[in-house]
Amino acid sequence: MNTAARKIQRIYLTLTLGNTLAASFIWGINTLFLLDAGLNNLEAFAANAFFTAGMVLFEVPTGVVADGWGRRVSFLLGTVTLAGATYLYYLLWQLSAPFWAWAVVSVLLGLGYTFFSGAVEAWLVDALTFSGYDGGLEAVLGRGLMVSGVAMLAGSVAGGVIAQATNLGVPFLLRVGVLLAMFAVAFWLMHDVGFTPQRSPHALRAVRAVLSASIENGLKNPPVRYVMLAAPFTAGVGIYVFYALQPYLLELFGDPHAYSVAGLAAAIVAGTQVVGGWLAPHVRSLVRKRTTVLIASSLVSAAVLVLLGFTRIFWVALLLLAFWALVTSAATPVRQAYVNDMIASKQRATVLSFDSLMASSGGVVVQPLLGRAADIYGYPASLAIGGVTGLISVPFLLASRRQRARADQAGAPAGNS
Repeated sequence: MNTAARKIQRIYLTLTLGNTLAASFIWGINTLFLLDAGLNNLEAFAANAFFTAGMVLFEVPTGVVADGWGRRVSFLLGTVTLAGATYLYYLLWQLSAPFWAWAVVSVLLGLGYTFFSGAVEAWLVDALTFSGYDGGLEAVLGRGLMVSGVAMLAGSVAGGVIAQATNLGVPFLLRVGVLLAMFAVAFWLMHDVGFTPQRSPHALRAVRAVLSASIENGLKNPPVRYVMLAAPFTAGVGIYVFYALQPYLLELFGDPHAYSVAGLAAAIVAGTQVVGGWLAPHVRSLVRKRTTVLIASSLVSAAVLVLLGFTRIFWVALLLLAFWALVTSAATPVRQAYVNDMIASKQRATVLSFDSLMASSGGVVVQPLLGRAADIYGYPASLAIGGVTGLISVPFLLASRRQRARADQAGAPAGNS
């Protein structure tokens, strides 16, 4: 890696570190926070569904910002929007607000995240190409996942401990502070290179153009289309599992106020992200096709979730959680590299945002349904149902594999299958 590419990588890792740290302060206690505010399981996961609905609603318009005004502008808008919406969440908790208010602010949180989705990854890939980097994307994206895991580990543990020592609202205020600090960091370090924004004075026309480009380069491209169609099931189940494990582990532990234990769930996921990010290029080197990794990950993840649904022993649940998160984490950079290698630079942020939209759409439907299953049958049964739901992604991944896209075998060592 040359000097210019190394600098780009450092900036990317810095942005990833700060953003993940800010976000993860609440990841370990978010469900408990919503339940403490007076929501039931259905309402809590419905609030999360409104968050993902916000991402679905705003992915395309914010794609216009990323591709039309620049990835840097999109990132800066994301930090400000997310900080403001997070503070509103804190106020709703203090006021024990009705569900409709949580739904509205959850949509605003989704808006904040859409400014990030696609933009940062597109900025990285284009800047690396401009700097002359010719290595595999899995290596850099894997390092990003490792840094994200370290930040998530620190933030989720700190969030749980701080909540237990103070109250459930303080981690949300910490998140606001770090996001504002990241605005300053990005304003100083992040500049668009290898990409020229194409601004349009007609906003609606630009949105239509972005949507058209998303469909043309995404859904109309068969190998990309099938990966996108698998995303609602894998992502929807993954989001539910992450948040459902907080009250589930407290239930197994036997202390509903042990918030640090709830933070442990997020911390375990964070630790496995570090290992998974390191493993990703090594796992990729063992097989000829990237889709082999994606299909195996879906099958193993589903099996682990079904097992989680049957265990009643706290430490066994922790081990299964760690294994599930490790399998998912190791496949993530492989999937990112696969999709990026199939799309052009000009539409990169657009297509990546549309891919995020597809994933978020699964969360809109899957989360409240599994939350309702938890209300009726309990958390263990809802996890097992989630595992079975995740299997729906496998036929789509097999269909993508059958397209024989060049990206499926890009960077593969000779002789592997």
